[in-house]
Amino acid sequence: MSVNKKNVFFRHKLLPLLLGSVLSGVLFSGCSPSGAPQQQAPQALPVTVLTVQPQNVPQVLEIMAQTEGAKEAEVRARVGGILMKQFYREGERVKEGQPLFLIDRAPYEIAHAEAKARADQTAREMARAQKLLDINGVSRREYDDAVSMNDMAQAALRQAQLNLSWTSVAAPVDGISGRAAKSVGNLVTVGVDSLLTTVYQNDPIWARFSLGESDTAKLPGGRLTPEVITGVELILPDGAKYPLPGKLNFLASSIDTTLGTQQMRAEFPNPDGILLPGQFVRARLIVGERQGVYLVPQTAVLQTDQGDILMLADKDDKIAPRPVQTGDWYGTNWIVTSGLQAGDRVIIDNLLKLRPGNPVAPHAPQTPHQAPADAPAAGETPATAPVSEQKPAQN
Repeated sequence: MSVNKKNVFFRHKLLPLLLGSVLSGVLFSGCSPSGAPQQQAPQALPVTVLTVQPQNVPQVLEIMAQTEGAKEAEVRARVGGILMKQFYREGERVKEGQPLFLIDRAPYEIAHAEAKARADQTAREMARAQKLLDINGVSRREYDDAVSMNDMAQAALRQAQLNLSWTSVAAPVDGISGRAAKSVGNLVTVGVDSLLTTVYQNDPIWARFSLGESDTAKLPGGRLTPEVITGVELILPDGAKYPLPGKLNFLASSIDTTLGTQQMRAEFPNPDGILLPGQFVRARLIVGERQGVYLVPQTAVLQTDQGDILMLADKDDKIAPRPVQTGDWYGTNWIVTSGLQAGDRVIIDNLLKLRPGNPVAPHAPQTPHQAPADAPAAGETPATAPVSEQKPAQN
């Protein structure tokens, strides 16, 4: 009985496997006259190629910056009292002279009325003294005392008028209002605790930044002067380029001994209020021009121990590695200073599948990569160092 089960197992399990092995051997033996399996030629891999041409690009330094209002005016109370009203909405644009707060007027109205009554009295006494002096009814000293008393009373009246007017706290400049430091019903005192809010004038707006000595050494002449910087641009937090160019309006004449940096400030028009005071942005300083260089996407550069390499499609549409020398980043592109020639076809995708000498099926990019981007993509260039010091990760 056991023999029959083994026979059944052989027929149903092992026999098909043996037949499959025999058939496979027959098929492989028919592939070549010698009986050895023949390897298939590699198929052409579809790749995107960029035909490069030499061009001139600006030489830039990119550093961290922070915006600040051209005028940052503190709105402070000049008289003390209970804060009665707040007339503005925090964060909205205000005009110069626009009322922002109201301090309790009653005590100052009373003081103003007393000062006015006193001033009127001294004015009458001075007028009587003048008439008596004309007929020698009073001495010159008595007349002078009356004049002095009137002058002091009139000065006190002007002070009372000022105090009464200061109960209405107005915006000192046009700009964006800040958070209210006091709430309605709080007691406002004159002095250290008198701050009510702040108004930031953001058109124009300033960007403050500094350049280290190591970066200054890379500039033409090795010195930072207004003539070296031919343009200033801003890169917004989302990586977009601010559309309006700026100009340098301050350059420190000394080096900060603590940080080893030279302080700078640039001014930018801000008519639409795109930039807000306190924003962290990137300042791009244009310090010259690189001529006859090539731009390739950052993802196309392979970084190895022997240096940077680009994969090219040669005239026979086969893969040809090319060592190159790279410079800085410009937007989302590498600046290639040597190793390329006009008309070279740089492969910009499928890099991990490429093998030198294998055929490729090249096609042009669907979107233009040759034009330099206005700004680095978000997260690609750390804002704490110039462009020249950044390197992308190896593919």
